[in-house]
Amino acid sequence: MTRDEMLAYCLAKPGAWLDRPWEGDEVVKVGSRIFAFLGSPDGEARLGVKCGPSREVADEWLHRFPDDARPSPYIGRSGWNTLRLTGGIPDDELVDALDGSYDAVVAKLPKRERPTA
Repeated sequence: MTRDEMLAYCLAKPGAWLDRPWEGDEVVKVGSRIFAFLGSPDGEARLGVKCGPSREVADEWLHRFPDDARPSPYIGRSGWNTLRLTGGIPDDELVDALDGSYDAVVAKLPKRERPTA
């Protein structure tokens, strides 16, 4: 899956919008919260997503895809992983990871920030 394909998939989610909070890095948010880190458009094609409620749950990705998954810097302890888009992780699993991250973030949003569709 290419970075552009993943970005388009992210932005098709209800209430999703692109933000550039740090120079050169792109994230996709719903409401005020990030559900996908995409990094720099010029960098490695990767996706940072919430892969579980805890580090222990998110570690399943590291065991299944040791060459293509790693804990996300700074927030990895909270269940966030960085997944290579062009590695050995099948596209359907990348989409499932993104869907899970979106759902987890939306569930924690205040009701006034949740998308209606």
